[in-house]
Amino acid sequence: MSVSLDKLIEEFNLELLTKDVDTSKVKILYAELNRPALQIAGFFDHFDSHRIQIIGKVEYAYLKTLNEKERDKIFTKIFEYNLPCVILSRDLEAFPELLIHAEINRVPILGSHLQTTELIGELIRWLRVKLAPIVTLHGVLVDIYGEGVLIMGESGIGKSEAALELIKRGHRLVADDAVEIKRVSAKTLIGTCPSVIRHFMELRGLGIIDIKQMFGVEAVKKTQNIDLVIKLSNWDENKDYDRLGLTENYMEILGNKVLCHSIPIRPGRNIAIICEAAAVNHRQKKMGYNAAAALNENIIRSTTLKEQ
Repeated sequence: MSVSLDKLIEEFNLELLTKDVDTSKVKILYAELNRPALQIAGFFDHFDSHRIQIIGKVEYAYLKTLNEKERDKIFTKIFEYNLPCVILSRDLEAFPELLIHAEINRVPILGSHLQTTELIGELIRWLRVKLAPIVTLHGVLVDIYGEGVLIMGESGIGKSEAALELIKRGHRLVADDAVEIKRVSAKTLIGTCPSVIRHFMELRGLGIIDIKQMFGVEAVKKTQNIDLVIKLSNWDENKDYDRLGLTENYMEILGNKVLCHSIPIRPGRNIAIICEAAAVNHRQKKMGYNAAAALNENIIRSTTLKEQ
């Protein structure tokens, strides 16, 4: 995965200070950034030269204490490494020595009006989304009361029909059939839909429908965190199903664990309402209330009182 430097420049309204350096072929491969404070001081062990280099107020203040010859020596050493680019925050003026070595080594120097910490935070957030590992899963992603619910199961089991009922009940469709999932952090998965099929849904026997055109823009959503997975399967009379919910099962997606419920399907079960209940129950757990645990405590307390 990579993102073009030109896209980054456009997104953050950066000023190109090295006008003669071509940025069109520069690719950013890492979401992490580096402030070369130690390198400016002369320590180059473990130098993360493959990252975007940020020069902020502290680095700039130190460089100002040096004379031109000393700065030239530092920049000579720094630009021996293959840097993707250097960004000056807070509208700091580039040193002539910096621009000279950047031009020689064809390294773009960029300027930003943002404060250093703000710039670093925004860059990391944006780059993590753009460079995140991605996988495409077969399923339907719906926003139910703010919870991202990924409905999975075999083809024809009723995933799209359940999603359509949820949309009629006021919830929002993110993706049908193919769900692109990005891992933006150790705890966060973001799902979206391939642009070609966005807002479209397939219903067997009816064909393709456009959710946005039928139900309006409030019925669709571009991206959504994935908080819960619901796996639909055909009812099996010989299988024991969880009736209390004290034991939680998880599904691993791109190394992240997501709470997963297995819901058996048979005539008479309203899957949309079950999905709603699962989403609300999940929110309650995140807020500190577990209905299954509460009932279990009540039973234990009642049994203890009877024994006394």
